[in-house]
Amino acid sequence: MGVEELRESYGSVLYGTGGKLHWKLFPLYPTLKAYLQLLLDSPDFFVMFWNSCKQVFPVLVGQLLFGLPAAWALGKFHFKGRKSILYLYMILMILPFQVTMVSNYTVLSRLKILDTHWSVILPGIFSTFPVFLMTKFFQQIPDSLLEAAKVDGAGACRCFFYIGLPLGMPGVISSLILNFLEYWNAIEAPMTFLKTKSLLPVSLYLSNITGKDMGSAFAASILIMAPSVFLFACGQNYLEQGILASGLKE
Repeated sequence: MGVEELRESYGSVLYGTGGKLHWKLFPLYPTLKAYLQLLLDSPDFFVMFWNSCKQVFPVLVGQLLFGLPAAWALGKFHFKGRKSILYLYMILMILPFQVTMVSNYTVLSRLKILDTHWSVILPGIFSTFPVFLMTKFFQQIPDSLLEAAKVDGAGACRCFFYIGLPLGMPGVISSLILNFLEYWNAIEAPMTFLKTKSLLPVSLYLSNITGKDMGSAFAASILIMAPSVFLFACGQNYLEQGILASGLKE
């Protein structure tokens, strides 16, 4: 949809021209001009898109490295204080960003990583949500399977990699998808911890577009949304299992 058609159909909202709002499911004059303009004449978009990749994927990898062992320990090992730790994770999980913003800022400032990608990556790696979600899946794995594996000579590591990880894969995939959506669309943390414009993620790109560039704004919205839609389509079955929390029964 070109700029002129946008002005004609949605001008009363986008440009404040007055008149009626005309909703159209399909454009009368399809064009890729806005996409070409965005991809060829907007280097800032590529920089911010790459920044999002550099921030989101290390967060997901870090959550797997640190969250998986923690979730397995909380889900299948019985030790003193286990329930207290789970309750603590639940409390920290429901706290909004505004509550922990000052403390996070203070810690990141003392670590001297403010205004770097690590100021977004490090808090994301130690997020409590993936641990909580994966713990619920690991708890549904019957203890009889682990006991049978131990009788056959399997150690703790083999039980985790050959039983826990395959059976808990829906929870792992669900955690990755949901956390990708959260950090790909993150706004508050980058705005708080990043000051250099060249470090900002693509989720803040649309705020820099003026009303005169609505065609580019629509094109950017589609391109920003594309990775999330693709990931959701590929992992939809796992995500459904994750939301329903369906698991094995004794």
